[in-house]
Amino acid sequence: MDVLQTLSLIFTDYTLRNVALGAAILGIVSGALSTFAVLRKQSLLGDAVSHAALPGVVLAFILTGLKTPLVLMVGAVIAGWIGVTLVSLIVRETRVKYDSALGIVLAVFFGLGMVLLTWLQGQNNAGQSGLDHFLFGRAAAIVQSDVITMAALGGVVLLVTALFWKEFKILSFDGQYAATLGFPVRWIDTLLTTLIVVAVVLGLQMVGVVLMSAMIVAPAAAARQWTDRLSLMLILSSTFGALAGVGGAVISSLTSGLPTGPTIVLCISAIVIVSLLFAPNRGIVWGGLRGRRNRRELQQAMLLEKLYDASTRNNGQSQPVESLRFILSGGRLEDALGVLAGQGLIAPETGDRWALTPTGIEAARSLQAPGGIRSSTLFSNPKEAAL
Repeated sequence: MDVLQTLSLIFTDYTLRNVALGAAILGIVSGALSTFAVLRKQSLLGDAVSHAALPGVVLAFILTGLKTPLVLMVGAVIAGWIGVTLVSLIVRETRVKYDSALGIVLAVFFGLGMVLLTWLQGQNNAGQSGLDHFLFGRAAAIVQSDVITMAALGGVVLLVTALFWKEFKILSFDGQYAATLGFPVRWIDTLLTTLIVVAVVLGLQMVGVVLMSAMIVAPAAAARQWTDRLSLMLILSSTFGALAGVGGAVISSLTSGLPTGPTIVLCISAIVIVSLLFAPNRGIVWGGLRGRRNRRELQQAMLLEKLYDASTRNNGQSQPVESLRFILSGGRLEDALGVLAGQGLIAPETGDRWALTPTGIEAARSLQAPGGIRSSTLFSNPKEAAL
């Protein structure tokens, strides 16, 4: 089956359509909330919430005997919210740091969830089958009612995020300033944390407890490489999350036995890697190219200043190449001389000597002037720089 046929199945195949829609909803909601989690340096919060939600899922089934998505989600939300509240309480009332408190709550709640799950599996209760899939997710088991539930809860999360956009924005960048303006910072923080808890719970059946933290970190980490604007970062983060979700669903459907949840995480990880490498402003590749360009321009500026100083001391005489090799050696010197000559700043003379042109003299003077021009301006348009 080729890719086009698989893509067409998104609209015709019941299972693939549900999985793709659920993954897209998860990507959009978790991507939007991950923006605030990453900016507030709470990347581990998603990990703690997802692990804390496990005992809530098991207890919800024990108390109700139901495995409907809404019942299990309510139990997961309550347990996750209790876990986050305990983290805040530990940080506020003790000397334990935030990351340590997250680790404590994560381990305790996950351990409690595993104990409850193991005990339940030993009760010969046939109705509990499938609860263990919350550990790593089981996207293929999602039905249309699950998608509707995810869409409803996700819509509420996005609506609240839009209504409290200004408050979340100022809290993410300067909570103390928000408090001085009279904003109820603690309540806003609680609301935002609750939304993150809901976003995490939405993905438990899709991605699972163990891997859900990636969906609260990776989309925003990728989006942050491409922009400095919060609104655009949120849009990009949601887009990356949705692309990873649908891409993971499609790729997993192409290979028999390939789990959807881990594939989604691998897809969003690939997006992060591409962003880290090739984003225009922060990408490693473009940063390296800019660094090389800046080094070349700095070397050319140093060479130009050396020629100017020597010319000033020697009544405008040209300089031999050998006197310039302490600045640059090997082929780099010849390359720099060729660039400067091509820009009309220097000219060759007999005996392998080089002299400044009138334009080069003015450009060198501007380099040495107080608050002189930037070398990038000089070498991008040397004639304007000399004016």
